[in-house]
Amino acid sequence: MGNRLSKIYTRTGDDGSTGLGDGSRVGKDSLRVNAYGTVDELNSTIGMLLAADGVTADVREALTQVQHDLFDLGGELCIPGMAMVEDSDINRLETILDGFNEPLPPLKEFILPGGGMAAACGHLARTVCRRAEREVIALARVEAIRSQPQRYLNRLSDLLFVISRVLARTSGHGEVLWQHERRRKPQPAE
Repeated sequence: MGNRLSKIYTRTGDDGSTGLGDGSRVGKDSLRVNAYGTVDELNSTIGMLLAADGVTADVREALTQVQHDLFDLGGELCIPGMAMVEDSDINRLETILDGFNEPLPPLKEFILPGGGMAAACGHLARTVCRRAEREVIALARVEAIRSQPQRYLNRLSDLLFVISRVLARTSGHGEVLWQHERRRKPQPAE
């Protein structure tokens, strides 16, 4: 077990830098810190989702495991050269995703974020997940990063979309479909 924090503030970051897991220091606005910081934000949004009423037991079980995975993923990004997310984690997400998606009706329209508080929190988590994925991609363009974190986040955003659909339906609110026909067809400019 690593060191436990007995004192929360250290003042070492007052200069705009932060320590990575390997002891090196980088700017708090570095691509690496942005990547693992957004993964941390994603984990928090999933915590909000789990705190919402109407989260089913199977969703709770899946997302609790995801929170542990995200902590590992953040650790991998915080410690250059570390490998914590495995292909088996991605495969597990795909299996869970397939299980949640199978009973859902096929999509014929885009879905708007909504469908009750739990589903809306799921959509928020999905968008933060997409941002985390973009941050990891940006980091991978300038530093050596394994493909597993990016692939995990890509699959997780799909899972969060499907979970949001499930929660919208089980809550009784239903999915909010984009009504593309609400606008008149554009007329050619004169």
